[in-house]
Amino acid sequence: MNDFLNITSDQERALYGISDASVKNCVFAGEADGESALKETSYLRIDNCEFQLRYPMWHMSQSVLENSVLTDTCRAPLWYDDGLRISNCTINGTKAVRECDNVTIDRCEVSSEEFGWFCRNLVWLKGKLNSQYPFLKSRDMKLVQFELNGKYSFQYVENARILDSVLNTKDAFWHSKNVTVINSVVKGEYLGWYSENLHLIGCKIIGTQPLCYCKGLVLENCEMTDTDLAFENSEVQATVIGNIDSVKNPKSGKICAAGYGEIILDTHTDCEILTL
Repeated sequence: MNDFLNITSDQERALYGISDASVKNCVFAGEADGESALKETSYLRIDNCEFQLRYPMWHMSQSVLENSVLTDTCRAPLWYDDGLRISNCTINGTKAVRECDNVTIDRCEVSSEEFGWFCRNLVWLKGKLNSQYPFLKSRDMKLVQFELNGKYSFQYVENARILDSVLNTKDAFWHSKNVTVINSVVKGEYLGWYSENLHLIGCKIIGTQPLCYCKGLVLENCEMTDTDLAFENSEVQATVIGNIDSVKNPKSGKICAAGYGEIILDTHTDCEILTL
């Protein structure tokens, strides 16, 4: 393995194409403003580095990035990568992790607009993400002990599993398919509209007009707080601990809750609405 140690570089494609190498204690910054420092690389171990310049890690494969900082000037830092493990990092560059396969993120703090678009087989273990529009059209995801502050989250996501997490968002899971959320807090407005096979187990759901226009929606032993006008035009099977503020015109299925502030039925419904 080749060692690249204690380097400071602002050159274009500073370490382009290297393979089977250690990159440690390096800084990619400076007036020359060179892009793509580690483009087209493979089998790297990147440790304790700082990236301030654009597009540093495109088309990277089978590599580890750890204990490093990607600043807010490090735009679009990780694209088209495959087989990465990212651990104990701070990532602030916008549009991070796009069109990537088989990426594991472990104990990282990330602030990145438009994070995680069009990815396959993404795993996130612990850590926090701030992103206005994360995970667009990504699929085959697993998030564990994950904390999100976002807005338009998980749109068009397919085949995702989220456990023991806190999702503070807005229009989450719109048009999503085959998503399961377990033992988590899901807070936001208009959650899950137009989703298909969204399954919520042991979750606390907070926010107005949730879970409308859904197909194959299932809630098991969930709590619903400040959730008015829920389930409009949805196919739903729901068991809710406690009360629901209001239910409006569910399409079909069965809803069981301890009580209801209001049940609004001004169209035909094939849904049973029961009190536990």
